[in-house]
Amino acid sequence: MIVKTKKSFNKDIDKISDSKLAQRIKETIEFIEKANTINQVHNLKKMKGDINAYRIRIGNYRLGFFFKNDIVELTIFAHRKDIYKYFP
Repeated sequence: MIVKTKKSFNKDIDKISDSKLAQRIKETIEFIEKANTINQVHNLKKMKGDINAYRIRIGNYRLGFFFKNDIVELTIFAHRKDIYKYFP
């Protein structure tokens, strides 16, 4: 799959100081790129607000993205208590 990032996602990633968490995010993004279908991605859940919105659980954090036509657009990375306020 093709992975694109939004400016807001890049800002969220720049704020991360935990190296283990940053490594897990990197591994998750690489796994998304290698996956043939969206169903192969682990810890994935479809969101209710938009038909193309999904989230991936990474510990206490969530990675929010939109999936359409084999393109994944990473939109937000936030703590689990905050992501549902801003995404989708």
